[in-house]
Amino acid sequence: MRVLSRKKAFTLDTLIVAADDPHLAGFEELLPALFNDYQLTIDAPGGTAPEGTAAAIEVLRGWNLNYSATSTAQTLAIYWAERLQRLARTRLPTGQTLSYLPFTQFVIAHTSPEEKLTALAETQAELKRDFGSWQVPWGEVNRYQRLTGQINETFDDTQHSRPVAFTSSAWGSLAAFGAHTWPGTKKRYGYVGNSFVAVVEFGPRVVARSVVTGGASSQPASPHFTDQAPLYCEGRFKDVWFYPEDVQQHVEKSYHPGE
Repeated sequence: MRVLSRKKAFTLDTLIVAADDPHLAGFEELLPALFNDYQLTIDAPGGTAPEGTAAAIEVLRGWNLNYSATSTAQTLAIYWAERLQRLARTRLPTGQTLSYLPFTQFVIAHTSPEEKLTALAETQAELKRDFGSWQVPWGEVNRYQRLTGQINETFDDTQHSRPVAFTSSAWGSLAAFGAHTWPGTKKRYGYVGNSFVAVVEFGPRVVARSVVTGGASSQPASPHFTDQAPLYCEGRFKDVWFYPEDVQQHVEKSYHPGE
């Protein structure tokens, strides 16, 4: 609603920009809660925060809450929030499930200042262990990879992959890309989210653009197996050839049924 209310009319280009709005609203309440608990902790008589967390707090304070492949704050925030969510989820009443907004409130209310800061210190340790530093650009850990074309894909840190700036819709990312680590990997690879996206302008002549996750072919040997991956990962779209004359100009191969 925030994004769409900024304009009264959209073009294809401005609609694509809107669909890729980078603001991660999921941290609008989580991070202030962390900052508040950090301040309460260090202001208390004899209060101290876990070693190293002061530097992490400063990084998070300086974040504009926008996703970016180069953002180290995004990496820190997402890993920390996921860790805190896992802790809070164990405290939900049996059988109760919450959607993301009330669950965020539950996480804030049902974790102590000490637990929030401990989770931050553990997140720093995890990132340093797996990537050599706790200040890791998001695009280094959040990756797109397509190796086999199977529905249940396999992932490999030693094979080619691409950075993806956007993230799970759980954090308010309109361009949704859910990812996690897999057996044998330290990096996170996408497995759910936007798989086909299109913008269409209706009028005397239809004009449209689209992008598919990876490519239209499921055969690794095909040039169309990953030819759309750069577009998808960078939030760019290709023209849609809708009319026969447009298709004819770009055809690679044609056939008649039965041939």
